[in-house]
Amino acid sequence: MKQGPLWNSTAFHLASTLRTQSRLDLIRSGPDPDPPPPTPDHTAVTSCQLVSTTCAVEFGGRTGPLVGLQRNTPVEENPAQTRAGVETGFQELHSIIRATQPNCLPLENVTLPQKLKAAGYTTHMVGKWHLGFYKRGCMPTQRGFDTFFGSLLGSGDYYSHYKCEGAGMCGYDLHEGEEAAWEQDRGLYSTLMFTQKAVGILESHDPRRPLFLYMAYQAVHSPLQAPARYLERYKSIPNVARRKYAAMVSCLDEAVHNLTLALKRYGYYDNTVLVYSSDNGGQPLVGGSNWPLRGSKATYWEGGIRAVGFVHSPLLVNKRTKCRALIHITDWFPTLVTLGEGTLDEDMNLDGYDVWEAISEGRRCPRQDILHNIDPMYVKAKNGSWKAGYGLWNTAIRAALRVGHWKLLTGNPGYSDWVPPQTFSNQMLTKRWHNERVQWDRGKSVWLFNITADPYERTDLSQRYPHIVKKMLMRLAQYNRTAVPVRYPAKDLRSNPQYNGGVWGPWYKEEKAEDLEDSDGDNGLLSNHLAKGRWKKMKKGKLRRKAD
Repeated sequence: MKQGPLWNSTAFHLASTLRTQSRLDLIRSGPDPDPPPPTPDHTAVTSCQLVSTTCAVEFGGRTGPLVGLQRNTPVEENPAQTRAGVETGFQELHSIIRATQPNCLPLENVTLPQKLKAAGYTTHMVGKWHLGFYKRGCMPTQRGFDTFFGSLLGSGDYYSHYKCEGAGMCGYDLHEGEEAAWEQDRGLYSTLMFTQKAVGILESHDPRRPLFLYMAYQAVHSPLQAPARYLERYKSIPNVARRKYAAMVSCLDEAVHNLTLALKRYGYYDNTVLVYSSDNGGQPLVGGSNWPLRGSKATYWEGGIRAVGFVHSPLLVNKRTKCRALIHITDWFPTLVTLGEGTLDEDMNLDGYDVWEAISEGRRCPRQDILHNIDPMYVKAKNGSWKAGYGLWNTAIRAALRVGHWKLLTGNPGYSDWVPPQTFSNQMLTKRWHNERVQWDRGKSVWLFNITADPYERTDLSQRYPHIVKKMLMRLAQYNRTAVPVRYPAKDLRSNPQYNGGVWGPWYKEEKAEDLEDSDGDNGLLSNHLAKGRWKKMKKGKLRRKAD
């Protein structure tokens, strides 16, 4: 790479750490009787805290940072959508890629590791893939990573590394490259195991050569499991799920600390950009908390899509700062490719922006809006209609859009309560829970909030500012016209690990892949161009498409 004032040598390193589920509960909460002891703040002096980064909604993959396109999803409500955004810079629609689906990150999308590899980087991935694996061409080492160690699915046992997708659909999910990692498996807790692997990569690599290390930790996704020594710290927390969650987060904090120490020990630290982000909001039912934000993982409320994160590097121009710019998970693709002196072709039409100057120097961010999602397969708002959308948008469709200070939601955004942290009291949550429960307005399918003034989404302004609603509905419609069809194929029974040596892995033969594309064509695609007048209402609020 070229030498320049931003870095000291020809080897400029990139490290990206993606964790599962938000830590808002440990950062935004009020006083907690048993807060996790903070990791020593060795990074604060050279970091920029990202105040309002947006993930993907919990229905997608992890494509965003790895490819850079917005197929309709910030972090997303979905972990898979978040991973897709990191990897490609495109935003993905609808939902996660299920283990049993013949589907994966589109092979025509160029990924972040492919771009960095072309720029001279050695690329490594450790952790959770969750972007599809039905054929070998979908595997991480086929998508730009020189090495891969981790899991292919979205979750699994932290010790045994087994995962069930229903009765009779269980298998082993720990891989080295493209094969099961039986010989590498010592039953170690995955957070510790992944960190050890990453440290080993740093130890063996020549720091004079540029390195990209993508760490996608399994924590703190369910199942809630943690080593006993971390659980011991929180034995005073009466809520078992909350206790385990806190222990898992502490283990993760320590892992990131140890990774940082390794960067220093092996000579990378002074020339590295470390990006830390989450993939979606927390799930209160399994120990998480987004308080005081509304909603949870898998919803379009801020509790489901707003994430905390930071960029840490001695190379930052402005250090110890907070970046309040709008940043979406897809922005990491063009930002990191540009930092790594890779190339971005003009015809890529990425959804992501290069936001490095906004983060490092506090300059104006090029991103002014965020399409959180448009889900054409989730049309469940019984009272939604074209009339409620002023003839501009069918408000039965689940969608969310942020433009400047404004946020618009349509359809059914998902679970909408504000859930106080479970550790405030050892009493049952019933009374406090119901005090914060939303009395659902059955006739409602449109919401408008000033997120800057009201980040907790307590004051709906849709009736007060109808002109703002109309403008944002028009923007939704414009986005929708550029969306590609959703590919969401049916379950393939050949995916069952019992037909693959008890291992989750590619099951579709490469020579038959073309036949697969042909066979599920129309069944796997659902047009996203929901034009006005093409849907008519049936009994019980269901929708049926008119014949063309």
